[in-house]
Amino acid sequence: MKFYRPLPIDEEIKISSREFIVSKTDKHGNIVYANDFFSQITGYEQSEVVGQPHNILRHPDMPSCIFFLMWQRIRSGQNITAVVKNLAKSGKYYWVTTDFEIQRDLVSNNVNYIAFRRSASKKVIKAVSPLYRRLLEIEKSHGIEASLVYLQGYLDERHTTFDEYMNSIVKPKGLIAMLFNKMKRHFGQVA
Repeated sequence: MKFYRPLPIDEEIKISSREFIVSKTDKHGNIVYANDFFSQITGYEQSEVVGQPHNILRHPDMPSCIFFLMWQRIRSGQNITAVVKNLAKSGKYYWVTTDFEIQRDLVSNNVNYIAFRRSASKKVIKAVSPLYRRLLEIEKSHGIEASLVYLQGYLDERHTTFDEYMNSIVKPKGLIAMLFNKMKRHFGQVA
């Protein structure tokens, strides 16, 4: 099935902080499951996305190096938290904070990746937007390798790692943290 990416429009979809977008991919990044809230926010029916690569949601404002880091980490069996601007079927955009759960078979091979997304706050978006714009400019001029080098320098200058940087701006607190962790445990057992 041929998939056509919508043209982006500068209109944001607001996401409730009480809802979570959940999707599950196979080890190649093809969608095998999406919850109802995924369909509500993205505008895609399950039948449209199952079997499609998850990057159908990639907004052109997102630097590729962030997705490179995400896939590098989850394929190595490690979680990563990242802030992502996604593209809905309508062309509108939405910002989310994404965490992953890695499902393994009986001999510990990665078989599925479950992505849990919650709304990104204005504070989080304000924190990452200038960095993402710079990374994207570098990628357009010099490629993904140059943007990865810039990102490492950005983090080194602040004496932090990517994980520490993300946790400092997006770590859920209080009731939201409890709900988020409970949901991740539930999907990890059921899926």
